[in-house]
Amino acid sequence: MASPTSRRLAPALLVGSLAVWAGPAAAQDAAHRHMGHVADQWNDTPDQMGLLPAAQAEAEVANQHAALATAQPDNLQSIQRHIGHVVHALDPSMMDGGPGKGYGLIKAAQGAARHIALAAEAEGASDNVKTHAQHVQASSDNVVKWAQMAMEKAHAVLTATDAATAAALAEEIHQLTTAIVEGTDANGDGRISWGEGEGGLAQATQHMGLMKRGEGM
Repeated sequence: MASPTSRRLAPALLVGSLAVWAGPAAAQDAAHRHMGHVADQWNDTPDQMGLLPAAQAEAEVANQHAALATAQPDNLQSIQRHIGHVVHALDPSMMDGGPGKGYGLIKAAQGAARHIALAAEAEGASDNVKTHAQHVQASSDNVVKWAQMAMEKAHAVLTATDAATAAALAEEIHQLTTAIVEGTDANGDGRISWGEGEGGLAQATQHMGLMKRGEGM
């Protein structure tokens, strides 16, 4: 028969063992929660989609209108109209009205980079999360950089007074928005990596998928 002391200790030992068992799971849940913010759902995006899909949706609009801006290189009005649409997709706070989703590529990509970093920093995050989070973050950071460069060039287009100047800048903006969507082979080795200066949203999405599969999600 168990002694009074052993009866008192048993519940305490059970609680302690449950805490040890739940600790890693809770930590893993924190990493997975931030992964979900990036890939699946965030509270203030259009339709509460993930931050990375929100960035992709805005990038598609930006790239489409950057291409349209290059279609009539002698028509300043057309170039400026479509570059205005690019601006709206990149940062709607800088342009009233447009075909973008109203969230902004820059905001979405910055959010994706921030939350994937939080996933990697969560206590108990797996090596799989830490590895691919680095890849997703690097590509997301590239996207933000390129989008900010496109914004600077767009301002120059919108204040241009001749079509030739605007058309040349529109070509550069189109190159940037294409890199945002597809990534770019910056070092000429025949492949596009996730690394600095190369990875875009396609690479961020690829490594997000690898991360989720590695976590069984």
